[in-house]
Amino acid sequence: MFKKLDILDEKDKRLRMTSKDATLPLSKEYKKIIQQIIDELTYSQIEEYATKYDLRPGMGLAFPQLGILDRIIVIVHEYEEGKFDNYVVVNPKIVSYSEEMIAAEVGEGCLSVNRDVEGHVPRYARVTIEGYDEDGNKIKIRAREELSIAFQHEVDHLNGILFYDRINKDKPFFNEGEIRLI
Repeated sequence: MFKKLDILDEKDKRLRMTSKDATLPLSKEYKKIIQQIIDELTYSQIEEYATKYDLRPGMGLAFPQLGILDRIIVIVHEYEEGKFDNYVVVNPKIVSYSEEMIAAEVGEGCLSVNRDVEGHVPRYARVTIEGYDEDGNKIKIRAREELSIAFQHEVDHLNGILFYDRINKDKPFFNEGEIRLI
């Protein structure tokens, strides 16, 4: 039986707090929550299920969005129609990034922000993330383009940053000559 996650709204002060490192290996309870997140993010990207369960499309979720201030992020990336890669990173750190900057042309959204926010969010085109899997094994992920944006967005959540904090208030939109829009 599918049960929707209780995702915090942007007004909740916990979303502005810095998360602490998670204890490894993760508990059975945390692993169960991760599986729930993977299920919901996957369903949210499949129109039939998104409609059935009234889900907003989402690609990633950080534990703070559930009110759990531990450094854990989950990303479900649809790399091909109906095919998904799941990324679970405990205590993630961005250890390197490209000089090239990109932004999602349509802007970013967030499952904790239940409104449209206009503007481009400048992000690194490529990042390398290091952290641990659910069992405490060290992992390293290289991400580019939309996946790179997702990792940066979720890591920001662990530091109390919401995507719209990164939109330039004086110049919310870039043109192609200034930044590569994807």
